[in-house]
Amino acid sequence: MNLFVALLCGCIVVGHLLEESRWMNESITALAIGLCTGVIILLTTGGKSSHLLVFSEDLFFNYLLPPIIFNAGFQVKKKQFFRNFMTIMLFGAVGTLISFAVISVGAIHFFKRMNIGELKIGDYLAIGAIFSATDSVCTLQVLNQDDTPLLYSLVFGEGVVNDATAVVLFKAIQSFDLPHINSTIALQFIGNFLYLFISSTLLGFLAGLLSAYIIKKLYFGRHSTDREVALMILMAYLSYMLAEFFYLSAILTVFFCGIVMSHYTWHNVTESSRVTTKHAFATLSFVAEIFIFLYVGMDALDIEKWRVVSDSPGKSVGVSAILLGLILVGRAAFVFPLSSVSNLTKKAPYEKIDFKQQVTIWWAGLMRGAVSMALAYNQFTSYGHTQLRGNAMMITSTITVVLFSTVVFGLMTKPLIRILLPSSKHLNRMLSTEPSTPKSWAVPLLGNGHDLESYESERNLTRPTSLRMFLSTPSHTVHYYWRKFDNTFMRPVFGGRGFVPFVPGSPVEQNDQQWH
Repeated sequence: MNLFVALLCGCIVVGHLLEESRWMNESITALAIGLCTGVIILLTTGGKSSHLLVFSEDLFFNYLLPPIIFNAGFQVKKKQFFRNFMTIMLFGAVGTLISFAVISVGAIHFFKRMNIGELKIGDYLAIGAIFSATDSVCTLQVLNQDDTPLLYSLVFGEGVVNDATAVVLFKAIQSFDLPHINSTIALQFIGNFLYLFISSTLLGFLAGLLSAYIIKKLYFGRHSTDREVALMILMAYLSYMLAEFFYLSAILTVFFCGIVMSHYTWHNVTESSRVTTKHAFATLSFVAEIFIFLYVGMDALDIEKWRVVSDSPGKSVGVSAILLGLILVGRAAFVFPLSSVSNLTKKAPYEKIDFKQQVTIWWAGLMRGAVSMALAYNQFTSYGHTQLRGNAMMITSTITVVLFSTVVFGLMTKPLIRILLPSSKHLNRMLSTEPSTPKSWAVPLLGNGHDLESYESERNLTRPTSLRMFLSTPSHTVHYYWRKFDNTFMRPVFGGRGFVPFVPGSPVEQNDQQWH
């Protein structure tokens, strides 16, 4: 623990010094420091393994991932996210299924010929689920929500839905008798997938609404802002653990819990609690992100993983190269076709995804990370060590793919965006209409001017006169009716901007004093 805490401090310091770098980001910095530490440990122990290097699936899923995904939902620009919601769902759900199919079929075709070891049909399908999971954590590092709002909302939103879809797919593969699959089992598979997806999302919404209702009714802030902050943090974590308890997708649950909390709960607490929660969630997420990459870098050099495949390094490299190729093809197979489908629903030219943006979306989602490693460990071994040749080959290949994709693709993403999208600031001015959010608390916290402007503009929507307009109009009208429903029913019950009860020392009173 001393070593890890010292290394975390080192990652923060080095990351700060490299802040202006065109190439490096904190995830790659932490990965590099983890690899260097692993080399030092191997040299000082004479090549022996150390338990310090063991990657723990439970640690990752139960403690490191929740704050990252929750903070992403809490800080996301909701208008941008929901404006592109159908495209995000297309990429995240349908796109993941296409990528899963391409990688699974490719793995069966190539790996059976290579004789890498005994793998069953469930293993090949698991490989498809493992490598169709993008690294949403690394996406946070290489894309900027303010500079490229459209790309950020698409790639990151897709990443969260993609992770959830991949995990749901993986669990479904493990729970079904795949060698004896028939039409009934296939329908059960689809039904189970939809049930997990919808139930997980609903649980996140309910947990967020419950926290908003409790804080609005009891108004802890008049006595202690600490209780408000503690309750928000614990309710968010409770939503994640409840999803795990009921075997749902905890990633989806905590993400949508974060969105609901930022829309309702965050506006029900005192101003000091808002600043505190904003920084508390961001700090927890930041430390967890660094910890993950540091952990992955150190674990990659655990010598036990490489002993079984050390007699055939060429075959191990070949398997990794094939997997990288399948990831490239699998992502291209859905990004470009689904972008064309999405463009049919967009009326304004600046809302469409042009070819350069499609290339950037394709490239930015190629990185694979800790989710892939955790799923690979779950499928092929419990502790990262195995004597089965096929399983060992998949573990080492997963490590190689994660390291290569994070470092190479991650390093090249920022320069690629600068080359392909030099006018990103102009794009930002056209697209970023999000009002004050938890991330931008420096402006008046209850200011709602942009909301009112968008609300008024949506009242004057033209009626559809063509198929293209008909396809593009529903997303606006749904948002318009949701706003009416939200203002009429939801905010009076659950609070939110403009509906906080008047209590001495409450945000409403403080805000009135600020304006007067």
